Amino acid sequence: MTAFVAQRLLATIPVLVMVALFVFLMLRLTPGDPAAIIAGDNATPVQIEEIRERLGLNDPLPTQLAIWAGKLLQGDLGESFFFKKKVTELILQRVEPTLALATTTMIITLLVAIPLGVLAAYRQGGWLDRTVMGFSVAGFSVPVFVLGYLLIYVFAVELKWFPVQGYKSISAGLWPFLHRLILPSLTLSVIYIALIARITRASVIDVLGEDYIRTAKAKGLTNRTVLVKHALRNAAVPIVTIVGIGIALLIGGVVVTESVYNIPGLGRLTVDAVLGRDYPTIQAVILVFSFVYVLINLVIDLSYTLLDPRIRY
Repeated sequence: MTAFVAQRLLATIPVLVMVALFVFLMLRLTPGDPAAIIAGDNATPVQIEEIRERLGLNDPLPTQLAIWAGKLLQGDLGESFFFKKKVTELILQRVEPTLALATTTMIITLLVAIPLGVLAAYRQGGWLDRTVMGFSVAGFSVPVFVLGYLLIYVFAVELKWFPVQGYKSISAGLWPFLHRLILPSLTLSVIYIALIARITRASVIDVLGEDYIRTAKAKGLTNRTVLVKHALRNAAVPIVTIVGIGIALLIGGVVVTESVYNIPGLGRLTVDAVLGRDYPTIQAVILVFSFVYVLINLVIDLSYTLLDPRIRY
């Protein structure tokens, strides 16, 4: 097990190197000049050239890459062009809202999706099963930003149950914290509820046809015991896999959701950095997201041994 974990952690190094190289080249080969954005519309060519020189944008690409990589190896993610702060400081300031949104979203998703999927499998062909399948199709079809604006209009503008936008830290109190997270979390959780409920349903249906399920029923065990302790437990590996994929996909979902609800998290930081052509910030945030993605996949792989003792690494 230790050798497997070490091997997987070492394997993240070339992955992150490739991601860093790809992002570095993509940003600099894409049309757009961060110096012109920083200087403003009324800037003269001389002023823009001075900014380019100060930021090191006139250096050859290999020189820029070498400077950035050298700082990165020292733990220095650079200084933001746009925000005039250390990128590490920016990320630490923005990580709390993103973590709060992602955690709340996954709690809602798991509390709703797994019971729905199990019940749909148990009532296969019934009205609940058809409802869950219809919801799954709708959840995949409606874009996150459309659903977000719809929920804002209904629950914030018309009913006035929730604030339209913004974020409150948990230090301001539990209810103000949750009050501003409920709508964005519901918006983001719909697609993951649809995905996880559908996979849960398919996995449990496969398990319900096994001999040990019939044996459990023949022993007189209640339906709840059969579904939870026998069916769901043995169907857990594909469910946990899709949950891990869902957590990783949250990285992309928070970008849109935080923009819609004006939440000052890493997703919103990414959008602002892209619009401002802020190379150091974009590179650092994508590297952080990539590392989290790889780490989540590792944790999911290790959890298989707990769910199925037959799996060994």
